[in-house]
Amino acid sequence: MTNLDIAHRRLHNQQLARQMFEKPEDVVGWLGAVQSQDYAGAKWAVGQRVPGSVDAELEKAFNDGRILRTHLLRPTWHFVLPADIQWMLTATAPRVHALNAYYYRQLGLDAEVLARTNDLIAKALEGGKQLTRPELMSVVEQGGIDPGSGIRSSYIVMRAELDGVICSGARRGKQFTYALLDERAPQGRSMARDEALAELVKRYFTSHGPATVQDLIWWSSLTMAEAKEGIEMVKSELVREVIDGRPYWSSGSTVPVPPAKDGPPVAYLLPNYDEYISYKDRSAIFDEASAGKMDPEKNLVFPHIIVIDGRMVGTWKRTLTRSTVVIETSLFRPLTGDERGALEDAAEQYGKFLGFPAVLKVG
Repeated sequence: MTNLDIAHRRLHNQQLARQMFEKPEDVVGWLGAVQSQDYAGAKWAVGQRVPGSVDAELEKAFNDGRILRTHLLRPTWHFVLPADIQWMLTATAPRVHALNAYYYRQLGLDAEVLARTNDLIAKALEGGKQLTRPELMSVVEQGGIDPGSGIRSSYIVMRAELDGVICSGARRGKQFTYALLDERAPQGRSMARDEALAELVKRYFTSHGPATVQDLIWWSSLTMAEAKEGIEMVKSELVREVIDGRPYWSSGSTVPVPPAKDGPPVAYLLPNYDEYISYKDRSAIFDEASAGKMDPEKNLVFPHIIVIDGRMVGTWKRTLTRSTVVIETSLFRPLTGDERGALEDAAEQYGKFLGFPAVLKVG
């Protein structure tokens, strides 16, 4: 198996090339969690995995609470399902707390202070209230705790998320709000730690495989010991393949993937934090042209990238006008006629998602 084969199988397992779901929440559940630091980009990441979806549909799913946004896995926001948020926090929150420990100390947020802020926030949100972060910090300040600068308040709120006190509420205009987790996701599943760890590992390799243990650790923030423990518990449901001397894992129950070279080229306009690039080793999406433009080891945060048949061929950016969305590209190599047509199709799909005609400018 080559890097191209790995990339091709990931396209299918991640629901880009093979789309099995009709609802955005089903895609989020399949992937386990979807990084949503860039909220608009995350909506598009989910949307292009659901045939015919539009931005308004994703916005409604979020505002209705069918998709939640909170801190779990790495210390950043992710979309997650209400049914999954409790057990996923059980699996990952202790590790994220460990990663945040230095900042808790630097910001004067010891266990006593954070317990008090959690309590103040919880009481302010009781009864279905949904408040913005500034409103919550006003409550904290009135309770006798200085919310400090933006970064201190960020870690106060993140701690409440990781402790399972709060999660996202509906947006108020363009502002994000927070709600009590128990009220927003009352049917969330609880699991023992080992059961949650096993489910997380299985979910990852089913939706993101073929992937390595190091990829799992990067995605989840688990320790090596925890990752190996999780694999051991679900090993009977996974397939292990050695490629270039490295073991890769994937689900033994996923639908067979056709050969990488079958069919016409297909292009994808991926947002900067798309799950398709959520790997420690991203070499599978690089060829000679892209490797000459970006370093797969050093570029930990990618810009919006253009992928054709699994490989990165350039970057893109958008500009919204009153009547169109302008998509400007920066290509790493010339495209064939068929590839250019595939890129035009991808731009048209993105325009339909946003509800604007797309104007593609290829550079």
